[in-house]
Amino acid sequence: MVQVITDSSVLYTEKEAKQAGFEAIPLNIQIGDMEGRDLQVDMEEFYQRIEAGQMPLSSQPSIGDVVDVFQSYPDTDIINISMADGLSGTYQSACSAREMVEHKDRITVFNSRTLCGPHRYLVEMAQRMKEEGGNAQEILTWLRNAAERTESFLIPQDFSFLKRGGRLTPVAAAIGSALKLKPVMKLTVDGTRLDKFLVKRTMSSAVNGIVEHLKKKSIGKDHILYIAHADAPEDAGTIRKMFEKVFEDLEIRMLELSPVFVAQGGPRCVAIQYIERC
Repeated sequence: MVQVITDSSVLYTEKEAKQAGFEAIPLNIQIGDMEGRDLQVDMEEFYQRIEAGQMPLSSQPSIGDVVDVFQSYPDTDIINISMADGLSGTYQSACSAREMVEHKDRITVFNSRTLCGPHRYLVEMAQRMKEEGGNAQEILTWLRNAAERTESFLIPQDFSFLKRGGRLTPVAAAIGSALKLKPVMKLTVDGTRLDKFLVKRTMSSAVNGIVEHLKKKSIGKDHILYIAHADAPEDAGTIRKMFEKVFEDLEIRMLELSPVFVAQGGPRCVAIQYIERC
């Protein structure tokens, strides 16, 4: 018996995750005097507060929350699929929580080295494997292989959010937002930081730069592309059409980013991610 546990990087609410058969422990968000759990705050008010000049802050789930979930499955093999270590303290919290429960030898904390769309795919497939009778070792072997077959890009509209969060390589942090350029950031292979991928003058040219890169990767029917946005449905829709023109057999899934990721990437940012089916 296996229980899959993750965090709100997969963009499932706690209720949605339970309905799907796994657990998603939410990260925490604060903006002004408004505090709450990721995916549980009022998004209209959240964006209004950002517009008014308030800056959101995010934090990993409390160790106590993770311990409570671990202790709910004392006789079960647990696979905790965490968002990328380095982008959040979520992985480290899960590792610390593991050491605090009696059945820690039955718990594996897996660093996905990714987030959002690809992270969601890893969790969904792990849950499917569990339902089809896969054991913990089989699922972990698949996860290690699948986590190597993904890339993530971010196009921020307000670079100050990324700089404030400190989740950039030194080169990327030096870009700033001078001349109103459109920097495209790429998640490093180890999943710990965002690095400069390219810099363009317009959103369309920035997306075309990613398109050209993915053409060289030969992505297609064996991949899933995720377009996730922070209250930028028109930009996301335009980007989808650009990809559909080039990659006819590519499955594209749209997601809306949660408050925690808006706090890091800024309002109206757009993430473009893919993962290979395997």
